[in-house]
Amino acid sequence: MDSVTTRAALVQVERCRQAYHKDSNADLVVLDDVNLTLHDGELVALLGRSGSGKSTLLRVVAGLLKPTAGTVLWRGSQVTGPADGVAMVFQSFALFPWLTVQENVELGLEAKGVARAERERRAEEAIDLIGLGGYENAYPKELSGGMRQRVGLARALVVHPDLLLMDEPFSALDVLTAETLRTDLIDLWSEGKLPIKSILMVTHNIEEAVLMADRILVFSSNPGRVANELAVTFPHPRNRLAPAFRQLVDDIYALMTRRAPAPKTPPSAAAALAIPLSPVSTNLMAGLIETLAAPPYDGHADLPALAAVLQLELDELLPLGEALQLLHFALLEEGDIRLLPTGREFASADTDARKVLFATALRANVPLVAGIRQVLDERWNHRASAVRFRDELEDHMSPDYAEATLRTAIAWGRYAELFSYDEEADQFSLDEIE
Repeated sequence: MDSVTTRAALVQVERCRQAYHKDSNADLVVLDDVNLTLHDGELVALLGRSGSGKSTLLRVVAGLLKPTAGTVLWRGSQVTGPADGVAMVFQSFALFPWLTVQENVELGLEAKGVARAERERRAEEAIDLIGLGGYENAYPKELSGGMRQRVGLARALVVHPDLLLMDEPFSALDVLTAETLRTDLIDLWSEGKLPIKSILMVTHNIEEAVLMADRILVFSSNPGRVANELAVTFPHPRNRLAPAFRQLVDDIYALMTRRAPAPKTPPSAAAALAIPLSPVSTNLMAGLIETLAAPPYDGHADLPALAAVLQLELDELLPLGEALQLLHFALLEEGDIRLLPTGREFASADTDARKVLFATALRANVPLVAGIRQVLDERWNHRASAVRFRDELEDHMSPDYAEATLRTAIAWGRYAELFSYDEEADQFSLDEIE
């Protein structure tokens, strides 16, 4: 049998760059120098943190977004618009509530001008294939979340696309429903029952990627790049508890927590101020520190095992660990997390002492929080508008990320009693602090 790489290439992405111009400021680069080839018969997963550009790349492949630079080929031809033979399943169900299941599934065929009788026949086949037979006349509000996502899948499959794009299709579902739909989809794919040739899927769930994909492209962030490419050679159905499966999951965690080399030149003060902060609550950080300090971990844990015990996904556990690392409470390396002396001190401290430790860590390691406090200390009235800090952040990141970072700084600074913040006035102060 021919290897996958000798089969026809469906998609070729070469040196793709996607950037957005921000007035007089530097461009916001979402993707940079991304290369990808997808062949017939492959299920490929794009794995990475939220904000790493995976969904943007999916839209570039679909022809819905023109890249700033680089080339995208569909079956050897330049993509200049929505590609024929490509269908997409979204994270949200994106169904029309006033249409029945049958009518929602037929939409794509109707847009293509397919005759009514043929539309009905193909829609019924797709509905039966994904396990919703008997629900043709139901409306979305009458269906569970898993059933609605099955409708979205049927709507994509009914047009018989060569390539199915899936943007975190299971992330909006509860754990059991997601597992059932994931297993059903893999069974249909493995048995050759899906009317498609390849699948390109975005996920931030490491186990999901290992469970489903033939290849995994691990994305780094800021900007998004393919940092690693891994082949998954296990046959389907795959056993999550198999040693080889667990080892690959561990290896991916190690890749995603590997520390980047320090920059040759330190960032400017303005750039340092704009370090993105994940919206991690101080309660969750304290809870993780307490968990790590207690048996059986005693300050050192394997991330995949910890994620399983705490029932946290990659996008939940890694930001927590990275926040603790930023504050020098813990260290992430090679798929493990280890408490540092300050983290152990925090775990054994009372509430007031914890706030002092947290405040010291913020002032030493988070320039944005330190900068806000410095401005307040220097002002005669100890007040400052949040607008100036928001504007400085937007010089280096998108408005959404700037707002999220500022909100995190506000929450952390309030907990540490470094400053107060008036929501209505959008103003920092030292009122009630000293």
